[in-house]
Amino acid sequence: MAVIVMTVLFSTGCTEKNSGGSDSLTVDTLSADTVDSISKVVDSTPMPSAADELFDDFFFNFAGSRKVQMSRIIFPLTKVENGKSSVIDKAQWQVEHYFMKQGYYTLIFDNKKQLNIMKDTTVNEATVERASMAKGRVTQWHFERVRGLWKLCSISVIPLKQHPDAAFLMFYNRFATDQQFQQSSLTEYVTFTGPDPEDDFSTMTGEIMPEQWPMFAPWMPSGTIYNIVYGKRTAHATSNVRYFLVRGIANGLQTDMTFVRQGGKWRLKKVET
Repeated sequence: MAVIVMTVLFSTGCTEKNSGGSDSLTVDTLSADTVDSISKVVDSTPMPSAADELFDDFFFNFAGSRKVQMSRIIFPLTKVENGKSSVIDKAQWQVEHYFMKQGYYTLIFDNKKQLNIMKDTTVNEATVERASMAKGRVTQWHFERVRGLWKLCSISVIPLKQHPDAAFLMFYNRFATDQQFQQSSLTEYVTFTGPDPEDDFSTMTGEIMPEQWPMFAPWMPSGTIYNIVYGKRTAHATSNVRYFLVRGIANGLQTDMTFVRQGGKWRLKKVET
């Protein structure tokens, strides 16, 4: 795989208590039966202790298994929604498979150093975010490593407009669904790296102009956008770059998009598939 402790996130510490374009990058969603099958396999296989070294390794076990969830949640679990606090008891918990059913996940970073943090074994907190664009809200699951074990400590639900990166999220969702807006939101030349149609084992790199974009535009997720924040969130407002990564779970899908803010407007600068 695979980006938060801040004022809009309830951050108590843990205690033991598309648009048109290329159709070569399509995504198959995972059926409920497939997800259930994955869950049964994960449930029947003890999670190795090494899985707690990296959040990604732990989280894929957590997302796929009811058994793991029931053992790695601090109950009663605190949930804060729009400023109102409640608790979820163990008997009330409903298994959450996160992005498993959609067959892919997304990551958003605002500097190159963050691209390496996924493999940093010293990270002791992480937040999984789900931005529901149509509903205008973001759900955040806050995890911490407690005595060496990753655990879900709290849940926070906030209006999308209160999210520190709301402006970019709303821009991206429109970019992914409005082809005309896409073409008006490109830099003068977009660097494109992708498979060489004449050689299955090679890639090609070149620059494309906005009028050529429809021929190269990759598939882009929209509507519901997941993100993982490793460690503490950085100051999004001060960064003029976003790295938007799309990764398939059971296929070879991989798309990296680099957006830059120029004159107050976000534009796509680079695509790698």
